[in-house]
Amino acid sequence: MKRLKLVPMLLMLLLISMLTPAFAQKSEATFKDARAVLQVMATQQKAWNEGNLEGFMAGYWRNDSLVFIGKRGPSYGWEPVMSNYRKSYPDAAAMGKLKFEKLDVRVLSKRNAWVMGRWELTSHDKTQGGWFTLLFEKIRGQWVIVADHTGSDATPAK
Repeated sequence: MKRLKLVPMLLMLLLISMLTPAFAQKSEATFKDARAVLQVMATQQKAWNEGNLEGFMAGYWRNDSLVFIGKRGPSYGWEPVMSNYRKSYPDAAAMGKLKFEKLDVRVLSKRNAWVMGRWELTSHDKTQGGWFTLLFEKIRGQWVIVADHTGSDATPAK
């Protein structure tokens, strides 16, 4: 009788030992993808702080289907988004210093990731900030932002 009780337990242990490598590989891949997404954002932050708007925009999908939602509503396409940034930030002094913080990265699949966080921009004597959500897609092996919804705090911080 004891032998019969042992069989299901051994089968369960065998099943767990077979599945563990699959879960480990998935979590390792997820961790690697999350790091890659964060690297895109770190590269963007560095480019912005160097006054390099083109370098900052390299993190976005260079496609007409890119969508950016800001205070003026949605803008579609890489060129219109770039044009809006150029109008708002014509030079490095106007760009100020950007900081991303409180980042929450969620890898949704092998091709999609979602990021929520805060941005803070300091220029001259003022600091402003707000929250954002980004949808990343892995296109041709590269993680790029395909949708950006960025909002501003109601009152700029001092």
